Amino acid sequence: MAIEFEQPVELSGPGGPVTVRTAKEAFEVLSATDWPVRGIEHEQAIDAALKVVDGHRSAVDARDALVRAAREAGNLADASSIRSRST
Repeated sequence: MAIEFEQPVELSGPGGPVTVRTAKEAFEVLSATDWPVRGIEHEQAIDAALKVVDGHRSAVDARDALVRAAREAGNLADASSIRSRST
């Protein structure tokens, strides 16, 4: 069973809004061919998501990394997604 983020991350996608609730979903979204920017934050977010799925990092790490990657890519849809459950 996937561990859900305390607060989902809302992204804007080419097909409309996307809600990401787990590290597995984060990995799937980040790995999609239509992710707009594949920079360092993107790379770190994929790594964090995989490590959460493998049980080596917390869901907070994956969520925070996804938010940073979405900021880098300009597709963070909801300002409330910026808050981490670790803050």
